[in-house]
Amino acid sequence: MKNKGLNYYQTFIMVSPDCPVSEGTPPPVRKGGTTKPRIEYELLSNNPYTYTQEDLIYEVHVRHKSIPKEERMERGTKIKDKLFQKPQPCLRASMLPKKYGWGLHFDEEGKIALYGQESLEYSNFLKNEDGKLKLLPAMRNSRARE
Repeated sequence: MKNKGLNYYQTFIMVSPDCPVSEGTPPPVRKGGTTKPRIEYELLSNNPYTYTQEDLIYEVHVRHKSIPKEERMERGTKIKDKLFQKPQPCLRASMLPKKYGWGLHFDEEGKIALYGQESLEYSNFLKNEDGKLKLLPAMRNSRARE
């Protein structure tokens, strides 16, 4: 059986129900180095519908670890194979929809774009008028208290 991979198709990840912001907000820039949410944000906001979830996880990893482009060219497959030997969290666990107010749309090719929860596009994805889109909530920031 062929592994379908980590990618979503025709899916919209909605902002977490307990997200602390009411509109899409860029993750802050940190002095000590770029955070994973900031790298995700920069890649997706500057390159809509360019990356699949697997591509994004890889790009965030190599940029966060500051792996030089030359090394990526030489060892790209080995780096990727080693990264994906361990389970990787999906983008439902990303801080973009959990904490920073961004919805994530995956098109029919699995390519991702960001949409602020205040946007008309975000509202239209939620309406899902043609019924072709799978709607998934981002994971909550904290467990529900009983």
